Amino acid sequence: MPRPRVIMVFIAARIAHGEAKQGGEHMVGTQFTGPEICAKPAHEVVAMLKAGEVSPGELIDAAMARIAAVEPAVNAVVTTCEARARAAVPDRGQADHPGWLAGLPIGIKDLTPVEGVRTTWGTLGYADHVPAVSHPLVQRLEARGGVVLGKTNTPEMGAGANTFNAVFGATRNPWDTSRNAGGSSGGAAVSLATGELWLSHGSDLAGSLRTPAAFCGVVGFRPSPGLVSPGPSGNRFHPEAVQGPMARSVRDCALFLDAMAGFNPDWAISFPPPDEPFQQAVMRADEKVRIAFAPTLGGFAPCSAEVEAHLRRALTQVARAGGVVEEDCPELPGLDRAYRTLRGLLWISGTGREPEHIQRHYKPTLAQNIQQGRELTVDDVTHAHMVKSDLFDRMAAFLKHFDVLACPVVGLMPGPVEEEFPREMDGQPLTDYIDWLKFSFLSPTVGLPAVSVPVGLSESGLPVGIQLIGSPRGEARLLQVARAVEAACGGPLGPIDPVAFRG
Repeated sequence: MPRPRVIMVFIAARIAHGEAKQGGEHMVGTQFTGPEICAKPAHEVVAMLKAGEVSPGELIDAAMARIAAVEPAVNAVVTTCEARARAAVPDRGQADHPGWLAGLPIGIKDLTPVEGVRTTWGTLGYADHVPAVSHPLVQRLEARGGVVLGKTNTPEMGAGANTFNAVFGATRNPWDTSRNAGGSSGGAAVSLATGELWLSHGSDLAGSLRTPAAFCGVVGFRPSPGLVSPGPSGNRFHPEAVQGPMARSVRDCALFLDAMAGFNPDWAISFPPPDEPFQQAVMRADEKVRIAFAPTLGGFAPCSAEVEAHLRRALTQVARAGGVVEEDCPELPGLDRAYRTLRGLLWISGTGREPEHIQRHYKPTLAQNIQQGRELTVDDVTHAHMVKSDLFDRMAAFLKHFDVLACPVVGLMPGPVEEEFPREMDGQPLTDYIDWLKFSFLSPTVGLPAVSVPVGLSESGLPVGIQLIGSPRGEARLLQVARAVEAACGGPLGPIDPVAFRG
C-alpha cells in the first residue's frame, strides 16, 4: 500500500468529549417553538418513560401537536395512526433489552408495512393499500417498546434521492423549504429535524439513509447486511439494500440500532449483534480516532468546492481535538459498473416483478432503471461479483490502518425541491439520476457499515454531513468515531422550526 499523504495531524489541546452541545440545544441560533419534550434526545425521553416521569400518551400528544404545526410546511409524516398508537401498550417482555424503547413514538418509512396502517410505497398503484401484517422489523420494534405513530414520505418505490411521489407530493427541507430533503428516507430525516419524532426508521440502497441525513442535519446509519433483518423477501441473499436507524444524535442512533438489531433465522445472511450494546460502545468514545479522508474517493466521484472546503474544515476540528486525519484512499477499480449491475438486479427481482397495473404508474427514471436491469448479461453479473469481492479485499486491508474512511455523503448541497436530480456540479455535467450519488456506491457494493454525521452549517445556513465508512461488521467502532466527529464539530444539531424559502 502506498504511503498516505498527511494533510492534518494536530495533537493540540484536547477538546473534552462531553463538551459538545446536547439535547435540545442548538449549534447555531435556530428557533424551535414546539413542545419542550419534543426537543429532548430520545435516550433521555426513554429514561423518563422508564422512570414513569412521562407517559406514552403524553408523548403522543406532544408529537401530534408538533406534526400538526409543521406538516403544512414540510410534508414529512404523510400518514399518522394516532388511535393505533394510543391503543398500543408496550409488552414488557423485553423490558431488560438494551434497545427497549419503553413506549417511545417512532416513525416507519412508507416502504415498510405496518398492520392496519396505509402503506403506499409512494406509488399510485398502492395508494389505498392497508396491509394485514406488519413487516418483521416493525414487529421487533414494537416488541421492544416502540410505538408506531406514523409513516414517513419516500420517493416512488424508494427510487431516487429527492423525496416526492404522485400520492403525497414532495417533502421539503426544513432548513430551507425551497430545497429538497434528499431521499429516499427524506420524510424520516425531516420528521427528526423538525422535532415531530424522536427516532425514525429508514432504508438504504444508494445513500437513502445517508443523503437525507446530510441534507437535514441528522444522523443516518447504514448497518452491515444481516445485522437488521429485513424479514422474508423474494431474495433472502440480497445484501445491497438494508434498513437502519435515523436520529438527531449518534447516541440516539445507537439506541435505535440496539432496538433494531438481532438475529433472524428467516433471513439467510442474518447475524447477531455484539455482546456489548451499541449505546455502551458510544459512551466509551474518545477523540483518539484515525481517519482516512478521500474527498473524491480517489477521483471516483465529483465533489463541489463548497462541500469539500467545509469537510476539510470539519476534519481540522477533529484533528485539533486529538484525532489523526490523513488524505488517503484505496484504488476502487470497477466500482461504478459493479454497483449499477447489482442495483439493476435488485430492481428486476423486486419492483420490476410487480403486476402491470402497478408498474404502469412508475415514474420514467424508475422504469428506466428496471429496464437497465432487464438488459444485463451473464457477463455483467459475473463481472460485478468478481469486482465486489476484489473491492471488499481492498477495503478490508485498507481499514486495518484506519478506523474509518471519510468522504462526502453527496458532493453538492440540496437543490430546488422541484428538480428531480441535478444535471451538473460546479459546471460539470452529470449523466443520470444517480450519478450525483456516487459517494454512496461503495458501502452497499462491499457490504460495509456507513454513517452520515452533521458537521455544521454552510455559509448559506444549510447542514453539511460527512460520510464515515467502517470495517466489516464494525458498527461499534464506527459509532464511536461518529460520536468523536460529532463532538469535535459542536453537534448534535437541535430540532428547528421550518425556514421558509431562504432562497
